[in-house]
Amino acid sequence: MNKAEHLVIFTLDEQRYALHLSTISRIVHAVEITPLPRAPDIVRGVVNVQGQVIPVIDIRRRFQLPQREMQLSDHFIIASTSRRPVALVADAVEDVIDYPEQETVPPDKILPGTEYIEGVIKLEDGLVIIHDLDRFLSLDEDKKLDVALKKKG
Repeated sequence: MNKAEHLVIFTLDEQRYALHLSTISRIVHAVEITPLPRAPDIVRGVVNVQGQVIPVIDIRRRFQLPQREMQLSDHFIIASTSRRPVALVADAVEDVIDYPEQETVPPDKILPGTEYIEGVIKLEDGLVIIHDLDRFLSLDEDKKLDVALKKKG
């Protein structure tokens, strides 16, 4: 029996990305982000989600995509790494799909050194890059974020 992955598909510019559904707690409309001094460059700031202060991670910066102002139509994907909850900014959240795990192409078969990517899947209308949330923040960035969050609280 083939094992299926449940993936949430979202977009940045015209490129589609995915996260495992099991890592996501909710998807909400974007709200104003409070700056967080001394946080790593990849952290845009923090937001309050039901009384919990959550760092907002800038996927665009990590993947060296062009920066842009947040739009009213943007969404936050609230997800959990093994260390903390995070909010990722997405232009749009498209769908939840089931995809056969064995059909995922490992990133090193496409481009070596893509440590933030778990794999790539091929859909009828193009490729989707699957993020590895636990590798998204380096240990150094995670430590800097801990320090910045403690100073905020």
